[in-house]
Amino acid sequence: MGNATRNESDPEYPALLAEMLALRDEVVTGSTARLQSLVGANTAGAYPVSARNLADYLMLRCRDLRPLQLRLARKGLSSLGRVEAHVRASIDEVIHVLAALCGSPAPPLGPPGAPEFDAGNELLNSNTQNLFGPSRPGRTTRIMVTMPSEAATNEKLVQELLESGMDCARINCAHDAPPVWERIIANVRRAEQDQGRHCRIMMDLGGHKIRTASLEDGPAATRLHPRKDGVTDVRVPVMVALVATSPQEMPAPTPADVRLQTEDRVLSALQTGDRLQFTDQRGRSRELVVERPLEGLGWLAHCSKTSLIGPDTEMRVMRWRDGRWDRVAIGAIHLGGHPRAPVKIRLHCGDALRLTGPEQPGRPRELDARGHESEPARIGITEPRILPSLQPGQRVWIDDGKLGAVVEETDADSVIVRVTHAPPDGMRLRADKGINFPGADLGLGPLSQKDLADLEFVVHHADLVGFSFVESAADMHVLMTELERRDAESLAIIAKIETMQALQNLPEIMLSTIGHRALGIMIARGDLAVELGGERLAEIQEEILWLAEAGHVPVVWATQVLETMAKTGTVSRPEMSDAALSVRAECVMLNKGPFIVSALRTLDTILHRMQDHQHKKMPQLRALHLAAWHHATVHHDSVFRT
Repeated sequence: MGNATRNESDPEYPALLAEMLALRDEVVTGSTARLQSLVGANTAGAYPVSARNLADYLMLRCRDLRPLQLRLARKGLSSLGRVEAHVRASIDEVIHVLAALCGSPAPPLGPPGAPEFDAGNELLNSNTQNLFGPSRPGRTTRIMVTMPSEAATNEKLVQELLESGMDCARINCAHDAPPVWERIIANVRRAEQDQGRHCRIMMDLGGHKIRTASLEDGPAATRLHPRKDGVTDVRVPVMVALVATSPQEMPAPTPADVRLQTEDRVLSALQTGDRLQFTDQRGRSRELVVERPLEGLGWLAHCSKTSLIGPDTEMRVMRWRDGRWDRVAIGAIHLGGHPRAPVKIRLHCGDALRLTGPEQPGRPRELDARGHESEPARIGITEPRILPSLQPGQRVWIDDGKLGAVVEETDADSVIVRVTHAPPDGMRLRADKGINFPGADLGLGPLSQKDLADLEFVVHHADLVGFSFVESAADMHVLMTELERRDAESLAIIAKIETMQALQNLPEIMLSTIGHRALGIMIARGDLAVELGGERLAEIQEEILWLAEAGHVPVVWATQVLETMAKTGTVSRPEMSDAALSVRAECVMLNKGPFIVSALRTLDTILHRMQDHQHKKMPQLRALHLAAWHHATVHHDSVFRT
């Protein structure tokens, strides 16, 4: 009785109750208006509960709740910090508790119109299962793996991936072609049958991925580079086949690392032990030592030092006789069959770069007779249609943000940008590297012609379609319409959030799709980091997780998860921590690499362990090993098992 009296006399409880009632009214009124503006006027019960809950959450988060949270927490009440999946139910529960503490009857709140506490969590779990299939024992977060081209011919690799924890196989339509995709899918389906497991297939539409175009060919040259043997760290000479036929027409394999062409008169004059001496293109004295004949082909020689040679590199044959090296009188020797590598374009801060169409191959800057720049370096881009839409001041990022620039000048068919961000020693610009124009309206449309062609294959083979570079609710409508035209109304969509526009329009993208199509959200952290900056990405990925949970939409945590391990087989501690955080998503994506199976097994273990500690934003308070260890130490227990 005393506690009830103290509560009723505490002015903070009525004040909190009044503020919570006002907050609820603000949320309900605002979310209804938002739904009506986007979906159209309707009866309150006609909106999908997930859309209603997302609209509630958006209204709730329009204001700074931190002062209210602190006041609620001081009284031992819910601070509204984990309301995402059940916004109105959480608010109503706090109101009911406050009314009881004030000694007042529960105020009439009307029907919730949104999911109750348990129903909100169950909706997210159900939607996740619909997209990615049943979970594995001990791990509810699914794992998606990007399929390498090798998966089309290496059935054992696919079997290992499925056995090691893969729940969804991703095929990137920007690579390979339908015959390869079909063989990959066949191998996945066969592995499913063999192991009695389920594995969904997601096919990513390539979208309008803007990349650097080709470079001009540089001078023909061959680099002879001795390698380390990998065991004793001793350098192994590079083996060179000297042949009469073109290296591209060699009839049989040889033990050579490099094959170069020379004249028959030279081959017929050579002997074992001869040395072809030359000055390479860097002015260094080098030699090829003739080892032995190659049956019916020519001679095998070796080079012990790094050398750079081309068609103009002149060689002379030296032979040991009478106790000294004599020159063999067979005239000048030049080797052919050298490849033509792309030119090198290295850019530094302050350098200019001209962006053009792909028909003009990239090249370095040109200098006049006095050594002054007469024409900046040039690179083509794969979507020249965007060039007229670029304005001075537009930011440009190339190669995943490694090179930054800003537009300075524009003309009818090109744009000049000025480099603003580059490593201290400059950066080499290469072909087929991504280019981002943060915030720019490029006017390309949501689907490319290739996307539309690829959809014909996707609708017959995939369980999910990845929508690259989606930026608006209108874009989602375009894809849904194309799927309906192909009788694929049930095909689920994974909207890939990878641009500033997509991020700004994420609520509308979700609200316009919920109730019409099974939906997932992919946090494409690579492109987002380029668009936003790495510091901002750390915050934004959290906000995307919260919004998606409020809409009961499963999230795919993607890009560079355990990337070092997948590519090199070595462990990166920061990547381990990143993988641990990914347990808050419904699915985690691994990219391909030579050590993908090891990376997959590691991620599977991490997710198993972290599931006992974290569910979305909520820490899971299982028995803590460190606390148990301290207890065992204090009480002299002899056994502690981690």
